Amino acid sequence: MIMTESYLSIDHLHKEFPRRGDRPLNVLGDLDVHVEEGALLSILGPSGCGKSTLLNIINGLDDATTGEVRLAGRKVSTRTRSDVKIGVVFQQPRLLAWRTVRNNVALPLQEMGLPKDEIDDRVRRYLALVGLAEFADYYPLQLSGGMQQRVSLARGLAIEPDLLLADEPFSALDEFSARRLRQEFVRIWAETGKTILFVTHNIREAVFLSSRLLVITDRPARTYLDLPVTVPHPRKPEDDLLFELEKSVTEDFMRMEEQVRLEKEMTR
Repeated sequence: MIMTESYLSIDHLHKEFPRRGDRPLNVLGDLDVHVEEGALLSILGPSGCGKSTLLNIINGLDDATTGEVRLAGRKVSTRTRSDVKIGVVFQQPRLLAWRTVRNNVALPLQEMGLPKDEIDDRVRRYLALVGLAEFADYYPLQLSGGMQQRVSLARGLAIEPDLLLADEPFSALDEFSARRLRQEFVRIWAETGKTILFVTHNIREAVFLSSRLLVITDRPARTYLDLPVTVPHPRKPEDDLLFELEKSVTEDFMRMEEQVRLEKEMTR
């Protein structure tokens, strides 16, 4: 896979939300991240640190207070959102229970106004990619949670996005199902070559999946650790190199939380 510099640029991103009768809530603090094309970048951070806010800005659903996001050279904002294609896979599959698997995947393509033949072709192709071709005429409630999440992934990929955002997509699954889907996710990433931002609270998951791993601090979020994951593919969860990296990142994460706690105490 050939990677180029700064396919996704997050430049000095700052976001605050006004609060009546109080100072603004500072959520993102001068966040600066540059992601190469074809990367699978996992983002780790404490609960409530602003990861969802960051994804909303990258997805053009909200605007930064200062700074900017550029994808393939194009600025992303609420005004320019239609200029880029960004797919999203959520924590919950968010499938429509009254539509078949086929029609759930087809929905965003219909909203894009694509011809029926192209829609049918993409639905077949991406359901096959996630291993669900034979389940196209099933309804979501006839599928397991892991299979529903595969449908959600097929739907996100079918628009053939410039960037795929995965927001804790396996956190609601049991560990056995999540483990299998992580392996499938890496295979699909390798086959499609998509640039992916994967948000997770699971350090083991981040280490297993990623080509790069980004640890961000508590609010106002800023980069604490930006680490390439050089363990070669195919990876196995039991690999010693992954286990050692997981231990190291866990220690860094705990050190970061202690450092931030001390900084907050000093500013009180």
